[in-house]
Order: sequence, then structure tokens, then C-alpha cells
Amino acid sequence: MKFTDGYWHVRDGVHPLYPAEVHDVTADGDSLTVYAPTAHIGHRGDTLNRPMLTVRAESPMPDVIGITVSHFAGLTPRGPRFDIATVDAPVTVSAEDATLTSGRLSVRFRERWRMEFLADGEVLTASERKAMAAIGTDDGAHYIREQLRLGVGTTVYGLGERFGALVKNGQSVDIWNADGGTSSEQAYKNVPFYLTNSGYGVFVDHPGLVSFEVGSEAVSRVQFSAQGHELRYFVIYGPTPKEILRKYTALTGRPALPPAWSFGLWLTTSFTTSYDEDTVMSFVDGMAERELPLSVFHFDTFWMREFHWCDFEWDPRTFPDPHGMLKRLKERGLRVSLWINPYIAQRSALFAEGAAAGYLVRTVSGDVWQTDRWQAGMGLVDFTNPDACAWYAGKLRVLLEMGVDCFKSDFGERIPTEVVWHDGSDPERMHNYYTHLYNRTVFELLREYRGDGEAVLFARSATAGGQQYPVHWGGDCESTFESMAESLRGGLSLAMSGFGYWSHDIGGFEGRPDPAVFKRWIPFGLLSSHSRLHGNHTYRVPWEFDQEAVDVLRAFTRLKARLMPYLFGAAVTAHREGVPVMRPMVAEFPEDPACAYLDRQYMLGDRLLVAPVMSASGRVSYYVPAGRWTHLLTGDVVEGPRWVTQTCGFDTVPVLVRPGTALPLGARDDRPDYAYHDGVTLQLYEPIEGEVRVDVPSLDGAVAASFVVVREGDAIRVRRTGAAAPWRVEVAGRAVGVPDDVDEAELSVA
Repeated sequence: MKFTDGYWHVRDGVHPLYPAEVHDVTADGDSLTVYAPTAHIGHRGDTLNRPMLTVRAESPMPDVIGITVSHFAGLTPRGPRFDIATVDAPVTVSAEDATLTSGRLSVRFRERWRMEFLADGEVLTASERKAMAAIGTDDGAHYIREQLRLGVGTTVYGLGERFGALVKNGQSVDIWNADGGTSSEQAYKNVPFYLTNSGYGVFVDHPGLVSFEVGSEAVSRVQFSAQGHELRYFVIYGPTPKEILRKYTALTGRPALPPAWSFGLWLTTSFTTSYDEDTVMSFVDGMAERELPLSVFHFDTFWMREFHWCDFEWDPRTFPDPHGMLKRLKERGLRVSLWINPYIAQRSALFAEGAAAGYLVRTVSGDVWQTDRWQAGMGLVDFTNPDACAWYAGKLRVLLEMGVDCFKSDFGERIPTEVVWHDGSDPERMHNYYTHLYNRTVFELLREYRGDGEAVLFARSATAGGQQYPVHWGGDCESTFESMAESLRGGLSLAMSGFGYWSHDIGGFEGRPDPAVFKRWIPFGLLSSHSRLHGNHTYRVPWEFDQEAVDVLRAFTRLKARLMPYLFGAAVTAHREGVPVMRPMVAEFPEDPACAYLDRQYMLGDRLLVAPVMSASGRVSYYVPAGRWTHLLTGDVVEGPRWVTQTCGFDTVPVLVRPGTALPLGARDDRPDYAYHDGVTLQLYEPIEGEVRVDVPSLDGAVAASFVVVREGDAIRVRRTGAAAPWRVEVAGRAVGVPDDVDEAELSVA
């Protein structure tokens, strides 16, 4: 929300109160409280009829400082609230110097109002004169606003899955979940967190509407505001983007590790297409006949009867024998996913059941809240009611017992504010947070029923903390190259918001993609953490397009399977450290200014650079950072830093291996879940002097085998520890096979 009229004036009807000076400071050992009147106090009379802001500094963990700005502190707190982790953090507090220090980060208050955040003695950012404010308006609303200085050359990222420019400078962003597709300023996944290339990130601890003006109202400041009389935010010191993400996810929750099978190819019925068991089996048979590895089959909405969503009952007209069908799919080695949403249509028998038990959200007058938007007369499950959560989960448990493996937890964005929640939550604060409760309910059921490491969703909506319940996909995109690009921007923005895994609809969702669009989208889809073929009105099996599409899908599905020792290792890192599998170039190369704005390429893990081709002609331009990078698919070497323009056939895409990489490739290309260490090939690219370590994971995320590569001049030694199995090492096209009872190999780079 904008409050000013240019630099000098405020808008009509807006009445800001700014802290003017530090009048009093108290310290209690682990926090610092500053009392700041809104005008200079020259004598006692100046204290009368004078508002004051209270600013409290504390630290939940090292290198993180929380700031709470209060105008009136006596209001009754209302939920929901984000779950914030705390770690014992040695804190140094000085009331005399008005400074609090946690780890390498400090906050310091100046007498004439200025609040500075410093790391290693250098100012990262600051709240300066007329930045922090309590604001009243003529219509009776109250806001807390903060503005943090935006340094020269500082670029801002994150704020959820946003489909516009990756760099948020110059944008106005409202943190408010909406079902807006991928081609507008709206977003399914809104996260009140941003990070910068200047060593710090900021998380606003408010689950409702937070408005960000990123250099768009005050061009040298990032502004954020929320309604109310109190607002808390955290400044997180990195100094690198990856380190900021590690600390932010330590604060709000690390992603669970999805099962290895979920990294394989998902095929769906599509949305409104006509399908029954014969259709499903024809797709499964067609994939097998064409030697296209398939891991998961997904049934979209019409597995249930129309007007019944959700009653969690198979449509008997199209699926008369669901138990037998699921058994037949399992015999083909497939996992099964079902579409669900958190709405209960009036036609469903569950509507009356849920309404009678008090499991559906109510209006202020006590009626069940209902709408005809989406499903006729539908209500909304109240996930603030523990009994409603158990009721909803119980319906899903029946499906798991039937043989279903996971759920696509769709929707969760269309949440009304004119309602009453079971636990008394504030409706504005619950709008974004609802999806967190929804996805948590489903994910925890899966984890309870299937066990740790076997739970996975395909979720659309989220907010801060939602990264704990993977996987998320990019929502409804069009079947165009432009939408392919906006989908990538959304995924990279989400990665910079703490989400470790992400997917998108290969070929696009809306409309039938041109064969060129479909074939160009396939490598992008398979070189993402998760990969799904899904559409709206048309099927996405590749033979619907042409034979070349079949060949392209086969090649890249099999390539991903061979890359799984590397990709699952990156997934384990996302789970343990919060560093995403897919990430913008700036996250990996923050010191390279050319990487700051790149949003048509990305790093897949820390060793592979991917530049999707987004043109029918195959022409693609991408930036290569410093060093000798090798094309994974062709073996060509390109020396950076430089821009490269090339033309690619449908059977290839720029995938460059970073110099100094020891890339583990698996021995199987027909499935994503296998013993990665058994028959692994360690490919060495531009080996560097010194030591490189590579851990090959097992399917539970533990280390199955470790390899240490040591180069001394032209000689290379590779040592293995861990489970015994045959392995190979390759460099410059030369291979050395090593039997399973030998733990060391030597070769030459000469």
C-alpha cells in the first residue's frame, strides 16, 4: 500500500507518526527495547499528548535479529501465527550503546532516529528518518510501515512464486494468495520474505496481507506495511544468498525429503478431458510400448462425480472397479496420485455431515459459508478445528488403504474473509495461512500412513513455512513459449523464497501446445526437480503430437533417471540445509554481476547449468560464468565468462557441467529409484588441483558411498568408502572400471 504523494507529501486522509529520537532504552539480558517519541522532547511539556513507538529487538538464532514495532500494545493477539524456530543464540545487549548483537549481526540505534543493521562492522541496511511509521487513515484503519534502505546495486528476490521479473526492484507486491494463473501480478504462493545480493534477507512475520513497495514508492528503500498496531520482522544475515536461505528455512522450517520415486515422470488424465479405465490403461500401455519410463499416474478431478467435489468417492460410471484398477496399475510398477481440494460441494453427502458436525467454516451470522464459485453450493473445511482435520484426513485414509500413494492438493487460495473460524483466528490473517493448514493436514496423514520419506504432495498454494510439505507446482499456465518463460521465473522466485522442490505442467496447461512448444518444454520439465505431463482440455501423451515428441521424452526421461544420484543428492541438501534443487544463477554466483538479472537459465544443483530453449527455431542465448564448462550432452567445452548463442535441435538443450565437477551418473535409466551407488560412474570435468568429495545417497537420504577425488598434476586418485559395488570413473572420455572389492582408482589427465 502506498501512503505518500511523491517525496514531500502524504496522501490525503493519511496520518503518519514517525519515531523522532531515542528517548529511553532498556535491556533485559537477551532483548533491547527502545522508546521513541514522535517528536523531539525538549522539555517536560513535550511529553504530553505525544504518541510514542516502542521498538523491541531480540534474536531467535545467531545472525538473525527480530524487530517488533508497536504503537498500541494492549490489543488482544489473534492468530494464526507463523511457527518460528528458536536456537540458543549468545546475545550481547548494551543499553548504553543501544545495540544488540547476535552472531555477526548487530542492530544499533542512533539518538536522532536511525536504526542500523551491521555485519562485521559494515552497515547492511537501515531504517532512517521517516521510514518506520504508525499510520492512521480517515476511514479508521491503522498500519505499521517500515522502510529499509536499498543500497546502490542491491537487487531484491523472493516474495513467493511471482511470474514477473525475477528482480523485484521497482515492483509493488501484495502478499495475498489468489487463483490468478501464471501471467498476472497475482500468485498462488505468497511469502513475506525477500533476500538481497547485499548479504541479508528480511522476513515479515505477518501471515495476512503485507504490502511490499520494492523501490517503487521510495526508490531507495524497500517498504513493507500491514494493518494493525504492531508488526514484527526479522533481518537475516547471510552473507551469501544460499546462507540466507539456510538461516531462513531454519527459522520457518526445512523441506521434507520427497521419496525418490516422485522424481520420475508423472502422467495425468488432464483436467476436463474424457477418460475412464480404458483411457488410463491405453496411456500406460502406450508409454510402455514406446519404452517411456513412467513413475506416477495421476487421476485429476473427474475421478469423482461432477458436482460432488469433494466426496472422495470414485465415479462408478467411469471407474466401476477402482480396487481392481489400482491393483492393475500397481502391478505395472506405478504409483497413483489423486486430485483433491479443501471444498465440499453441497451435492456431496459430506456437506451435510460436515455442516452438522461443525467442520465447515461459518459466517458471522452462524450459517455455513457457501458459494457457487467452482462447485455448486460448496462449503470450506475449517482446518482450525482439530476434529475437522481428523474427519478430512479420515476420508483420505480410506483411499490410501485402497492403494493410492499421494494426493494433488489443489486450490486453497480462494479463502473468504467475512467468516468466523473455529479457533477464533482473524479472517484477514487466515486468508494466506489456510493453505498451510490444508497441506499440513494432508502431508502429515501421508507421513503417518506411509512413513518418513514416503510422503509427497503436488500442491498449488502456499505461504511461509509451506516448504515443509513438498512438492509444489506452478499452477495454470498457457501453452506458449512466453508462459514457459514466466513459469521459470515463478519457480526461481519461489526458490529464493525457501522452497526446495518445484514442478510445472510440461507443454503448458491451457490450450493444446504447438508440437514445437511441447517438445521444447520437455527438457525443461525433466531437468526440474519434479516432472509432470498435465493439461486442461487436451491429453499430454507425446504421441498426440508426433513421433519426435516421443523420442525427445524418452531421451530426457532416461537422462533424468541416470542423473538421479546427483539430483537426489541435491534433494537431500535441500532437505537438510534449505538450499533449493533449482536456483537462480545469482544464488550460486552472487559475486558475478552478470548473474543478478538472469531468469531464462538456472542452476540444477550446484554443478549443472540449464538453459531451456524457448523458441521454435531452437535459438537460445545464455551466460556462462568463469571457467571451462562442458556440455553434458555433446562434450563441447566453452570458456567463460561469456554469452553464448546457439541453435539446438529438439533432441538437445544446453546443460553445462561446472568445472571441477565429479558428476555421479547412475547405472539405470528406466526408473528414478534404485541403488544409486551400484554401478555408478563418476564423470570428472576439468579436474582441479586439490580434493573434491562426492556423496552418493541411498534412497533414505543417507550416504551409500563417498568418493574423494584428488588431483596432483596430471595424476588423479579416486578413493571410495561405503557400500561395496562396482563403479567406474571417467575423465576426458577415458573410463576405468573398478570391481566392487577395490576402493581406489588412478588415472591420468595428460
